[in-house]
Amino acid sequence: MGRILIGLTAAFALTLIACGKEPSPPQGKPENPPVPKVSVEREKVGRESPLPPEVKIRLKKDGRDGYSWELTGSDADQILKVNEKLRKQLGGEQTR
Repeated sequence: MGRILIGLTAAFALTLIACGKEPSPPQGKPENPPVPKVSVEREKVGRESPLPPEVKIRLKKDGRDGYSWELTGSDADQILKVNEKLRKQLGGEQTR
């Protein structure tokens, strides 16, 4: 009975040791490394606002240090803004 008990204890110990080990990889296929997660970020490209309509200014200075101007362009609102700005800065009257 002592030999059977020693045999069973040895078998139990070998089973515990065998179960505690990690399984070895199969010989035919090498283990694949984990695939890294790839994140793609696109650069934000903002639309550039179109250039404002062009306004051409023909500035004239008279003999009394007064200024007058002629404005030409394709956008009437832009011409009026430029005209108002010139009036504030130069203080002159526009001749038509």
